[in-house]
Amino acid sequence: MKAKAKPSATQPTLVVDSEVVRQIRQHARSSGKTEVCGVLIGQDRDRRIEVAACIEGENADEAGAHVTFTQDTWEHIYAVKDKNYPHERIVGWYHSHPGFGIFLSDHDTFIHKNFFSSPGQVAWVFDPQSDEEGCFGWVGDRIERLTRIAVVDRRGGEPAEITERSEPVSDDGADPVSERVSEKREATRIKIGRLDATKSGDSDDSSLERLVFHVFFYLSVLAVGFSLAYFVFPRVVLVPVMLDPRTGQLVDARTGEVVAEPRQPSPANTKANPSGSAAGSTSGNTGGSASRPEAGQPDASGKKEDHAKP
Repeated sequence: MKAKAKPSATQPTLVVDSEVVRQIRQHARSSGKTEVCGVLIGQDRDRRIEVAACIEGENADEAGAHVTFTQDTWEHIYAVKDKNYPHERIVGWYHSHPGFGIFLSDHDTFIHKNFFSSPGQVAWVFDPQSDEEGCFGWVGDRIERLTRIAVVDRRGGEPAEITERSEPVSDDGADPVSERVSEKREATRIKIGRLDATKSGDSDDSSLERLVFHVFFYLSVLAVGFSLAYFVFPRVVLVPVMLDPRTGQLVDARTGEVVAEPRQPSPANTKANPSGSAAGSTSGNTGGSASRPEAGQPDASGKKEDHAKP
């Protein structure tokens, strides 16, 4: 015969369906002044407790500061379990603490030790007045507040995080109710949240992608605009040239090619001065002024010209 395995000294992992949490809250708020109770239905696999459903404890002995499972309560619980959850097991219980905070009183500890003594069974506590909730379970041979809890929305949500704070239960004879009432505001709350299936936690990545897209879009528009301006609009090109003193031509300083020919005199100037020399440049005039024949006098070629005006 094998020896009985010792309880594990590590906390179990509790996974609770969000629908179960909603039903527990609804049941607790239906009676805001007296405690209510029920059981948790699920599976216990290798220190992993999964809660998939709950059954209300009808006909329980309910009072302001305590609640007790009666024989009628257990008969109702097993009838519902055998009908709706034949392949599941009872993995714990829940009850409310209206205005008392989150803890296990001596009466609650007695119920857990005598009716839920398996290492895979837990006790869920909810305060409908402060909306605080917590869970207690077996760690070795002691009952401690569990910190490894995940509330899962099986319709598409993700586990919610909770603060890691354990709260051992005192085993002495003192009633901790009066001590805990003043500390109910300091009790650890389980933060339950559900994420839609269409949303993810990558919103930051999406924002970065949009920013990169906008930057590249504007850069592309600027590049297209510059390209069109370069090929469509006329451009001014500056070419360094120099004047050839011998020929009077404009020559490209880089290649040595002729850029422009010298300007030719106009036909009017050619008729007025066919020799191409300026008036008043006749040789032999030592006085610095050009000599002209008088009117009616023959010139050097023997022809007469009428110079009425100089």
